[in-house]
Amino acid sequence: MTKKLLQEAILDRPLLCDGAMGTQLMLAGLEQGNCGEAWNLSHPERVLGIQRRYVEAGSECLLTNTFGGSRIMLTRHGEGDHVVAINKAGVEIARRAFGDSDGYVIGDIGPFGGLMEPYGDFTEARVRSAFEEQAAALVEGGADAIIVETQTSLEELLIGIESAQKAGAPCIIGSMAYDVTLDGSTFRTMMGIEPERAAEFMEQHGAHIVALNCGTRMDMVRALTAVERYKSVTRLPVMVQPNAGQPKLVNMKVVYDETPEQMVKDLPPMLVAGANIVGACCGSTPDHIRAFRKTMDEFMESKGIALERSRA
Repeated sequence: MTKKLLQEAILDRPLLCDGAMGTQLMLAGLEQGNCGEAWNLSHPERVLGIQRRYVEAGSECLLTNTFGGSRIMLTRHGEGDHVVAINKAGVEIARRAFGDSDGYVIGDIGPFGGLMEPYGDFTEARVRSAFEEQAAALVEGGADAIIVETQTSLEELLIGIESAQKAGAPCIIGSMAYDVTLDGSTFRTMMGIEPERAAEFMEQHGAHIVALNCGTRMDMVRALTAVERYKSVTRLPVMVQPNAGQPKLVNMKVVYDETPEQMVKDLPPMLVAGANIVGACCGSTPDHIRAFRKTMDEFMESKGIALERSRA
């Protein structure tokens, strides 16, 4: 039986994604400031171990370890000649992590890490070339979808979406990073983009799923509001990956302050609101995802939704 496209599968029931990669890599020995994506080649077993723990916790979707996998980002670490190898390895490792289960591998494209002209020094052509190269490698590697994530401007988001389209990605997800305003009344991206505008823009330009991740003070409650605001303007499915609370400096290390038990209590209202894929971002762990799995299963049982996991 042919596996459904991701954007079709999530219409049957909500799927569980994974949690943070960056903080897990650091726990596995990656030094602050070093290139975690290069570990796809130099330490693949450590990356595999992290992703296997997420699968064991219940993840049905895995983001590849390629957040900073564009040529622009990798060149800063002296890894620019390994773009294709790093991205293809990221897909292969995630696929191995699923073992016999027929999960979804989502190729991860993060921001290029700068500003385009006229605000910065990067030309649109350079950014487009970098995103097209990365997207092509992820699709050639066999990714089920591409997520263009942690975006704050519509210009960069569009280049990412168009690059994924050019590569022939079976499913394209656009994910914005929102910051809560100082007075706490609303949230928007660093470049001033409201969620309604982002959702309309993504639907207009051919994305299959609208999403949000990360962001300052974007906890589960705020993420619920984002889902509701997305749903008010688009019929596209919604993906949500909030942080595990807020970062704090403890003994010279950044830690996030929301436990799995605290985070998961706000999950049922998000599922009721219609979130189609739920995961977590910065600071989250396999323990957070395990708590999500239990709550999601209980929610689906209460709604009479089949819980069978598909098998390859």
